Amino acid sequence: MKAIERGIVLTCQVVMWITTAVIFLILCANTILRYSTGASLQWGAELPELLFPWLVMAGVVLGAAHGSHIATTFLRDALPAAAKRWLAVVVWLSVAGLYLTLAKATWAMLEIVADEKSPILGVPGSVTYGCVMVGMVMLALLALASAWESLRGHGELPLQAADLDKPAHDVLVA
Repeated sequence: MKAIERGIVLTCQVVMWITTAVIFLILCANTILRYSTGASLQWGAELPELLFPWLVMAGVVLGAAHGSHIATTFLRDALPAAAKRWLAVVVWLSVAGLYLTLAKATWAMLEIVADEKSPILGVPGSVTYGCVMVGMVMLALLALASAWESLRGHGELPLQAADLDKPAHDVLVA
């Protein structure tokens, strides 16, 4: 499970670096062209629009992997340790199920949005919807990994406030 989590984190980091760099370079080149020649790259606005959802989804998955999303813990904190463990397992499995449901719904939409093409590059709409589906699958895998760690007694849900600065892996093993 740790290898899956590391693979997901590495993939999202690469996607974030590449999309951020490409978007930055395109926007800089377009700005320079506009001010120096009065012209711009025709596809210069379209490609960043296509890449931005991938950047956002990678950030969402990384946030989940690092335990950076908002959590309310006062009810969980009132439970005994054994109940916290089982609550975590049930909640993580429920979260994984919901993410997989969203991934399945997105999969069903891919064929519909594939007919929509971007005006200049002709990229099918399924490319941007695909990032949502891939992100949901990654989030489901992370939730399943957290459920497994909770079942083994190494994880809790949600994270303690003191754990928010640690990657999820460090919290689950601690």
